Amino acid sequence: MTTRNRTRQQSPRSWWPVPVALVALSAIPLVMGSLRLVQLAGGPELIAADERFATFPLPVVLHVLGSAIYVLLGALQFVPRFRRRHRTWHRRAGRVLVVAGLLVASSALWMTLLYQQKLGTGDVLYVLRLAFGSAMIACLILGFTAIRHRNIAAHRAWMIRAYAIGLGAGTQAFTEGIGQALLGSGELRGDLAKAAGFALNLGVAEWVIARQSTLNRRPRHTNAQHTERSLHDNSAHDLRPVS
Repeated sequence: MTTRNRTRQQSPRSWWPVPVALVALSAIPLVMGSLRLVQLAGGPELIAADERFATFPLPVVLHVLGSAIYVLLGALQFVPRFRRRHRTWHRRAGRVLVVAGLLVASSALWMTLLYQQKLGTGDVLYVLRLAFGSAMIACLILGFTAIRHRNIAAHRAWMIRAYAIGLGAGTQAFTEGIGQALLGSGELRGDLAKAAGFALNLGVAEWVIARQSTLNRRPRHTNAQHTERSLHDNSAHDLRPVS
């Protein structure tokens, strides 16, 4: 590898778009959640009021705060160079992320079971929220268990899946708009548009996991070929007649 290529791979320009894109994807739900907290705290009603949260806002508060920590802190975990340079921070932040992620998923399940369904949503979305909330908890637990057993590949895979589910609300802001523009409005169409957000995120997550697995195997294969070639050259050199 030339010095120029090595510099290009290590350049911050090669990795900064990833966390920025992840945070940008979550900007809409984070802003809306922040405005909801301001409203619940007695501030101005900058968004439409929701009477479901007025009598018992605790699950909403926990969900918004946990989501902000999970999204912003988790985005930095996708920067390999940052992880390598700050290993202690990476481990400590990972523990915080697990707690924040469990808070996000459990509060989402809490809200789904506690509050009445929002007007315009149906049973399909209700079941999906229960399923994906439970799946996020399972992914976080499996990811934590994997790193405890020093299975780094499995740890990364499960944590990426959990993060993809956690970013579902951000992607749904786009899938709902596109779905409504193409198919019109309706309870079932809206539920399926939200389901498409989860599906799209998990599809991208599986692609990232598969790509990382391929890249992790490639150096070992290259090194094996290099070793085999070196042994072959050395053997040929040993067989040369001495002049």
